[in-house]
Amino acid sequence: MEATLEQHLDDTMKNPAIVGVLCTDAQGHNLGCRGSLSDEHGGVVSVLAKQAASLTKDSTDSPTVCLESDSGNVLVRTHGTITVAVHKIVS
Repeated sequence: MEATLEQHLDDTMKNPAIVGVLCTDAQGHNLGCRGSLSDEHGGVVSVLAKQAASLTKDSTDSPTVCLESDSGNVLVRTHGTITVAVHKIVS
């Protein structure tokens, strides 16, 4: 699985609009990262996803958190047991 995840991270970074990507487990441990998102962001990303999920009434719903700034957006979403964050620059 690790080699497959590493390949997905590399493939994601090939998109010129994406400057960072991070995958964490449910505890916020880093599973892999590239670019502007690093190990130090894992805990925050995991907590953001958990807090967003707690706001929904449907426990099967997986909301997407979008942090917007003038220079770009960070999108955070949980897929099963893995939380993914993608840092995109504004085009």
